[in-house]
Amino acid sequence: MKETINADIGSVAFTVDRDAYLLLDEYLDDVRSRLSANVAETMDDIERRFAEIFQERISSPMQVVTIETVRAAIERMGKPSDFGEQLRPSDSSRQPALRRSRTNRSIAGICAGLAEFFGADVTLIRIVTLLLILFGGLSIWIYIVLWIVIPEAPAPKFTMTDKKR
Repeated sequence: MKETINADIGSVAFTVDRDAYLLLDEYLDDVRSRLSANVAETMDDIERRFAEIFQERISSPMQVVTIETVRAAIERMGKPSDFGEQLRPSDSSRQPALRRSRTNRSIAGICAGLAEFFGADVTLIRIVTLLLILFGGLSIWIYIVLWIVIPEAPAPKFTMTDKKR
């Protein structure tokens, strides 16, 4: 089962696969980093065009926007480099911060946060953590301290029009 996100793209509500949402968000962030003046207005126009393309390809409002649909729309819109040279680093080029996951948590989101930070499989991290706790390599107190010390990830944004921080 795939995770879906309700997103407002160009003032139209869509249900989007998580991987498709991440790809579209990365594309829009890259385009945003190449624009100098009237960024908000231009980004609104780009998002409205994406919404039009999605509506052309999706026959029912109940359908989910898939990664294939996003790839086809990106192909029609052009590469981010077509919008000019990169003027500032995009948000996707920033170093990821260690945060507890809000969406992929079993207890506190620590294992999911570690997996995201290191680019590892969350199931593997959970199994290793469990084995370390059971066989004395890691104290349950360390897990509790991490729970307290590691900040929680910010709440996910469900609109493409907001600027990322």
